[in-house]
Amino acid sequence: MHPVKTTALLTAALIFLAAAQPLQASRFGQLEGNPGLRSASAMVTSADGSVIYGKDENTIRPIASITKLMTAMVILDSGVDMQEKITVTKDDRDLVQLTGSRLEYGATLSREQMIMLAVMSSENRAAAVLGRTFPGGMDTFVKGMNKKAKELGMTNSRFADPAGLSIENQSTAADLSRMVNAAYAYPLIRKASTTTRLEVRPYSKRGPLVYGNTNRLLKNESWDIDVSKTGYIMEAGRCLVMRANIEGELISIVLLNSYGKLTPFGDSNRLRKWMLAGG
Repeated sequence: MHPVKTTALLTAALIFLAAAQPLQASRFGQLEGNPGLRSASAMVTSADGSVIYGKDENTIRPIASITKLMTAMVILDSGVDMQEKITVTKDDRDLVQLTGSRLEYGATLSREQMIMLAVMSSENRAAAVLGRTFPGGMDTFVKGMNKKAKELGMTNSRFADPAGLSIENQSTAADLSRMVNAAYAYPLIRKASTTTRLEVRPYSKRGPLVYGNTNRLLKNESWDIDVSKTGYIMEAGRCLVMRANIEGELISIVLLNSYGKLTPFGDSNRLRKWMLAGG
């Protein structure tokens, strides 16, 4: 069978099997009170699909680097060679937010390594080169992102670039809850988003580069996180999505538009404390 079809079928099967598992009602389904979140939008859902908490969850907002979860899913669905070496060029520089990068022109890594850097460390050029080297080029890739969003039922979302640098990458907390649940079906995304440290060698005549994960909660022993992604541009504020195991139950958390650097992490801890206290 063609590798693209095989990968897509395997992904669909994983999502179907996860949905088909008998689920007990969430122990967090009847919470009362307010966790006092400082993020402008939030959505917390349980494995059975019930909403534990929502705050302005249907407002459409820029989502910054949360976009990179969609980038990784589209690449993995396509069946392209994950071990193929791809090289950063001037076409991958950020002309929108003017961010820098340690991946200079000529930096070469496998496609799998680029996904690791894009998801775990939010490396913008890694995301850009993934889109640019996609079969059919960047335009085809972005169309694939929007097609995937439609397939996932993300009716209030749209994507414009693979890194999330454009404010036209937009979604809602409710839609992103669907996306983070879908991302859970991909082993490489789970691995990339929860790896705390990665060493890569993009240059043949230089030493390694060491990257760290942008989610500090991964180093907190109170948290058991399966999928994670942070995001930030000025227009989007601080953003965080996660799928975590809280007291044996898989919980999806989406936090958007926080203007303090540590606010999404503080909100996550407030949510967890509120849930464990019973509301």
